Amino acid sequence: MNDTGAVAGPASGRTSHTHRFRGLAGTGFIATLAAMVATTLAAALAQAVGVDFEVPDGGETIPLAGFAVVTGFFSVVGIVIAVALLRWSARPAERFVWTAVSLTATSLVPPLLSGAAAATITALLGLHLVPATVMIPTLARSLRTRTD
Repeated sequence: MNDTGAVAGPASGRTSHTHRFRGLAGTGFIATLAAMVATTLAAALAQAVGVDFEVPDGGETIPLAGFAVVTGFFSVVGIVIAVALLRWSARPAERFVWTAVSLTATSLVPPLLSGAAAATITALLGLHLVPATVMIPTLARSLRTRTD
């Protein structure tokens, strides 16, 4: 047996790409769960202090589970954007932060136009910022470490 000490690496860069995407997606899904829990807890706290989350059009109240579902959905959209930028952008972290902050700012408009009570509008604005403060830094940091 003749051992030269050489170690063979992957046959192509594909394994490396797949590993980077899976790592980013894994980090993103953990952050999504954290964002869902934080947003739902914040909504429960707002309800406990008297915010009713009643939508004027139809008079229905947003259920706590609704906050978790919507947070989860849009967090996954953020992960998809991050993965796409990791694949196709030379500066994915920078582009992701710019895109995510722009989308978060845009998401603040509907509560302002909803016609709901001031307390509900204020709570909804805050509840848009809770998952953003979890997801944006986490995914941006993950994009930086995956491209260095």
